[in-house]
Amino acid sequence: MAQEYLEFEKPIAELEKKIEELTLFTSSGNIDLEEEILKLHKKSDQLRAEIYSRLSPWQKAQISRHPNRPYTLDYIEAILTDFIEMHGDRAFADDPAIVCGMAKLEGMPVVVIGHQKGRTTKEKIFRNFGMPNPEGYRKALRIMRFAERFNKPLITFIDTPGAYPGLGAEERGQGESIARNLAVMSQLKVPVLTVVIGEGGSGGALALGVADRILMLEHSTYSVISPEGCAAILWNNGSKANEAAELLKITAQDLFQLKVADEVVEEPIGGAHRDPRRAAELLKEAISRNLAEIRNIALPDLIQQRYEKVRRLGMFDEL
Repeated sequence: MAQEYLEFEKPIAELEKKIEELTLFTSSGNIDLEEEILKLHKKSDQLRAEIYSRLSPWQKAQISRHPNRPYTLDYIEAILTDFIEMHGDRAFADDPAIVCGMAKLEGMPVVVIGHQKGRTTKEKIFRNFGMPNPEGYRKALRIMRFAERFNKPLITFIDTPGAYPGLGAEERGQGESIARNLAVMSQLKVPVLTVVIGEGGSGGALALGVADRILMLEHSTYSVISPEGCAAILWNNGSKANEAAELLKITAQDLFQLKVADEVVEEPIGGAHRDPRRAAELLKEAISRNLAEIRNIALPDLIQQRYEKVRRLGMFDEL
């Protein structure tokens, strides 16, 4: 997959282009430039580490949407085995923007649900850019009930700009389908673990996010509205997304401090898209460890703790 660079990564892109040119020149046999190439590699790694150590919330939002970033099916393939996808809500249609199925995590049967975006234009249209319709959430609800019926832990992956806001989606009960998922997940009688792997947008993300443990990848985001949408509403100017991102507290680090997220999972330097295999290894370790912990909690206590976890979110003052 061709590497795509974000605006703030241009200095890295220039260095890596130079490395590529020198490598091609060396391979032609004209001259040995290995020493110079090694120096440039080291310089590139240092520059990447420096840039990624001081990212702004808006830059993190851009990384969370990076087109090369691993998606749900990528993590399923890398982390789980024996995946069998399940389709349809048994009422209207199948929604490719949400994938569901059975799989195994280190030999343990689990049920997995996640948003799925596309990479090519054809895939993006097929997956509706990762924005589910009501039938997608009802499919997810059916699989949640399946997990409960057969007593299998549930893992959900969040990566969506939000639920699809089209007329047809509203006519088919978009708000009701999301609300029902929230209600069911809050009382689901199995361990539930959620991972925000990219962008978590509004109720479209939350419909898969009521969990016993919420993990966020280092450069993922989770918010009630996109920075662009917030800027358009507050200042009637979408170009102020940078400022909105600062105020919204959308980053994994902010949400960990606010106790929305339970753990921030480290990504390779440069983001998960730079080294998907290593990103999957780090995430698998975090999922396995957290799932083992919540599986040891008695079911009545687990559901009560889940309820209390949600009730503790947010701060308020009494006048």
